[in-house]
Amino acid sequence: MVRYIELVRHCLSDIKEILPWDLVDRMKANPDLLVLDVREPYEFDHLHIRGSMNVPRGILESACEWDFEDTVPELVQARMREVVVVCRSGHRSILAVHSMQLLGYEHVFSLRTGLRGWNDYEEPLVSSAETMVDAAEADDYFVAKLRPEQKAPRG
Repeated sequence: MVRYIELVRHCLSDIKEILPWDLVDRMKANPDLLVLDVREPYEFDHLHIRGSMNVPRGILESACEWDFEDTVPELVQARMREVVVVCRSGHRSILAVHSMQLLGYEHVFSLRTGLRGWNDYEEPLVSSAETMVDAAEADDYFVAKLRPEQKAPRG
């Protein structure tokens, strides 16, 4: 059996990552760059990179193809665009980039460290109302909040 983090590590050998400061530079250099946030809508609504597109990881593959209820036309047509995929910590985005490469996306990257690293680099995040999210609020949001039943049994 492969564990989640092992699956993520396995995909790392097949994908390219970009660091937050490099994404800042790429966004300035390429106005056509697509920032794709694969977190859940409630996460995206709380905070995200201004101008990013939200397509949850759970529907990503069907959103990348025509003729599905989940189809996102701009995403389907982005196979030749530069795409940077983001999530909270950089794990879901690695899996998403791996899938997107299999689906024919040629210039797709994962944001290493995710939005947590973006925030640590002191880059702005906005809410669903497009208002700036305070950095301290974002710091609190990125702290893992595991319930007791989510932790591995000790024994």
